[in-house]
Amino acid sequence: MDNQYLHELITEAKARGGGLILSYDSTPAAAVLTIDRYNSLLANNALTTMTQISPKEKHMPLKVLVTGGAGYIGSHLVNELLKANYEVVILDNLSSGKKENLNPKAVFMEGDLADVNLLRDIFGANKFEAVFHMAASLEVGESVKEPAKYFENNVTNTVKLLNTMNEFGVKKIIFSSTAAVYGEAAKVPITETSPLHPNNPYGSSKLLAERSIKYFCEYLGFHATVFRYFNACGFDTNISVLPTHQSHLIYNVLMVAKGQKTHLEVFGNDYSTFDGTGVRDYVHVSDIVLPHILALKKMDGTSGFEVYNIGTGKGFSVLEIVNSASEISSRIIPMEVVPRRPGDAATTVADNAKLLKNLGYQLKFSTLENMIGTSWEVLKGI
Repeated sequence: MDNQYLHELITEAKARGGGLILSYDSTPAAAVLTIDRYNSLLANNALTTMTQISPKEKHMPLKVLVTGGAGYIGSHLVNELLKANYEVVILDNLSSGKKENLNPKAVFMEGDLADVNLLRDIFGANKFEAVFHMAASLEVGESVKEPAKYFENNVTNTVKLLNTMNEFGVKKIIFSSTAAVYGEAAKVPITETSPLHPNNPYGSSKLLAERSIKYFCEYLGFHATVFRYFNACGFDTNISVLPTHQSHLIYNVLMVAKGQKTHLEVFGNDYSTFDGTGVRDYVHVSDIVLPHILALKKMDGTSGFEVYNIGTGKGFSVLEIVNSASEISSRIIPMEVVPRRPGDAATTVADNAKLLKNLGYQLKFSTLENMIGTSWEVLKGI
């Protein structure tokens, strides 16, 4: 065999995560493996059972791992992946996720990312195409009180996941990040190239996780897409998903409307915004999860590290949310202004041009009426 051709085959095998299939007349005929991938398969006794890959097997549904798949956003993603004909394995420790959110068509593994032996068992038993890493601690207020928890869960456990992925030759990851990595932005709307100055441990932990993933891309051949979520809200009312975090504004507004809370605490009314209350970019959860599937498909033709904001490009103040919720629920929502929370920014609004252009995604669900309306439909019944 020509040395240059052999070199090209090895380079391509490395780029594809350790191996590639050679086909003749559309029929798989041979496999090229890097020595690392060969040793990995040998260690797991996979080579002793390898047989010729049939065209039917070649087109089997792709299998993916979703960490945090019992959570609010994760469970919406799982449902969309199943609708798109992916096989899904969920890993969740149920610290905030709910068993009621688990789709029975997915395989559920209860456990923690800190358990490396469990991770190895899961990766050894499944041939994953990619990992959707949704599991995280994500309460800003809690992160200020318990920073160690956030760096352990969001950074250290992410690195453990990346190491296990690398060990088993799984090199595609879609990561849930946050607009909190930007901190108090000097200029809005916020682009993906805006300065990164998180002003709380939650945002800092997510930024460190992003950087860890980027290094795995630069030095170990990973392919990653990072989505920086702005304010997720709303529900797909065609499926059964329960909320998993009770600190979000719309949740608390509607709990007051429902009568389960006496009043809404408004954290500061002296921000430099048009009505003095904080302004946020609210985006419907379905408009968050659908781009994840597009990102995985795009990875087939690209490599490297990509970052996308997911937001609408429009912000709403706390008072605007309250007024809209009051109108939709036909309830009066009493409020009490209390001091600002540490780490809260005045305004966070996304520039989503890259999402629209590079992934070709058009927001479908993120009107204020739909975001609050679907939330009210779900929350008033629980």
